[in-house]
Amino acid sequence: MTNGTRTRRAIVTASDSGIGRATAVALAEQGHDVGITWHSDEAGAQATAEEVRGHGRQAFVERLDTADVPGCGDVVDALVEQLGGVDVFVNNAGTGSGTLLVDMGFDEWRHVVAVDLDGAFVCLQRAARHLLAGGRGGRLIAVTSVHEHQPRVGSGAYDAAKHGLGGLMKTFALELGRFGITANCVAPGEIATPMTGQTDEDPRRTARPGVPLNRPGDAWEIAAVVAFLASPAASYVNGASWPVDGGMLQMGPMAGSHLTSDDWRTP
Repeated sequence: MTNGTRTRRAIVTASDSGIGRATAVALAEQGHDVGITWHSDEAGAQATAEEVRGHGRQAFVERLDTADVPGCGDVVDALVEQLGGVDVFVNNAGTGSGTLLVDMGFDEWRHVVAVDLDGAFVCLQRAARHLLAGGRGGRLIAVTSVHEHQPRVGSGAYDAAKHGLGGLMKTFALELGRFGITANCVAPGEIATPMTGQTDEDPRRTARPGVPLNRPGDAWEIAAVVAFLASPAASYVNGASWPVDGGMLQMGPMAGSHLTSDDWRTP
């Protein structure tokens, strides 16, 4: 995908904080100019841009609302134009809810699915078209969730959207592989970010008995895996989903046999 001398260009959606910010900076460290997007925190996006520039790379910032379909694809086009092309597209934008399916209104369902799946499709498709036009391969990477693989009470719309996003990426992998374009997912577990209400917390000081590593993850631990998948070293990884969850997904039978209350049945 890269030869180590030409400019590399990446776009990371929702890179104003958390996993997105860490990923944008990790890709800058790897030598990418970066397109940064924000939805409600423009100041956070500008701070990410300054970090990227601090590594000697260019940064461009645009507002992106992935619920605005299909208009959100135009933001991808704008960033590609500013960057002069694209080599890596990281779909990180997302939202969730905490409502039981039997209580969920249709508007709430549609908002989560629109942001997490419909908008993701539009942005990934638009990025894929640019990668094809560029003719030098590339990387599509989606930040999904452990709930791409296993459900959670109160997260029905989120679970459905993330399952769908995982399937979408596998299909991109099948359809685009012959052009040197790979498509993979990174599936985080609980990560200490603003989205989980753990802004600026050190996850190593938080106990999580249900996770084999006994703690949440750090955004930089997700960014490191995304950066690997964006690198030449991952050139033969295609159609995969990488759980980065401290072993959480391995806990099904263990958790099932050791739970001592019904607390898990409510969001």
